[in-house]
Amino acid sequence: MRVVALEGFGGPNVLRVAEAEKPRAGVGEVLIRVAAAGLNRADIHQREGHYPPPPGASEVLGLEVAGTIVERGPGADPRWKVDEPVCALVPGGGYAEFCVAHGGCCLPIPAGLSMEQAAALPEAAMTVWANLLAAGPESRRRLFAGDFFLMQGGTSGIGTIAIQTAIAFGAEAAATAGSQEKCRFLRELGCTRAWNYREEDWAAGARAWAVGHGGVDVILDMIGGDYFPQHIELLGRDGRLIHIAHGQGAQVTLDLKKMMMKRLIITGSTLRSRPVEEKTRLRDGVEQHLWPLIVSGKIRPVIDHVYPMEDVAEAHRRIESSEHIGKIVLAVQ
Repeated sequence: MRVVALEGFGGPNVLRVAEAEKPRAGVGEVLIRVAAAGLNRADIHQREGHYPPPPGASEVLGLEVAGTIVERGPGADPRWKVDEPVCALVPGGGYAEFCVAHGGCCLPIPAGLSMEQAAALPEAAMTVWANLLAAGPESRRRLFAGDFFLMQGGTSGIGTIAIQTAIAFGAEAAATAGSQEKCRFLRELGCTRAWNYREEDWAAGARAWAVGHGGVDVILDMIGGDYFPQHIELLGRDGRLIHIAHGQGAQVTLDLKKMMMKRLIITGSTLRSRPVEEKTRLRDGVEQHLWPLIVSGKIRPVIDHVYPMEDVAEAHRRIESSEHIGKIVLAVQ
């Protein structure tokens, strides 16, 4: 099969299309003929040598795919049949013509969506569900109707899904972005406010937005660094600060007194390294609660650009430029 291989670690120029042995479905797994694969920032970090795959996972980049099941492994969930179209969250291997996925991480493709649109959903939908709405042994629900919700990086793939989800569940949403064009898009998406962090004092804007509410209730952040103390100031009593990345630095300084006085919850998570049992529970929640909203059109995948597999280096350059709005997808088949 064809795969995107790495010629060492480094910039987009290390990516090339090569031949590799087709994988086989193991216990509980299915083999998917990949039509499209979603791109994520994690792929950039892995390409640079900073984010190795979990033990046992494919070394090939790619954390989400859409395609057709061609093989069932021993003990695979009987729900998934050969020739059935699915999208799936995978720990690696997505940039390839065939990819193995655990049955517990597969989802039916929502009616009316293309393979490219479906490939843009698993990582973002499960991340949003896990960090904002899931309740169970591994998580606590953190977003409720009437909340003021701030998304940092609103035009990212996760950001666009998080904003639509928050609004669908009754919250008021605001976000930051890096251009006036992106801010216009965010307002069209449903944000009450959107601030261009390159030209505006986004923190002052967010403070004014939430002042009558008593502060921001929930912030979903992928920036970290100098944004952290500003978030502590913006959050109201019982506010929740959730980290899913740290683009401007993982080391921060916390004023414990402010945290205590406001009764803040500060947390974060990753998705890739979770046990498959946890991912299956997240999949179940996404399918039950978010998938109907996607079918109804209340939540839609936002696609910035679809690149053919041969142009994977250009696709990575597009992510690194931060000019995209929504997800970037590879067309594999």
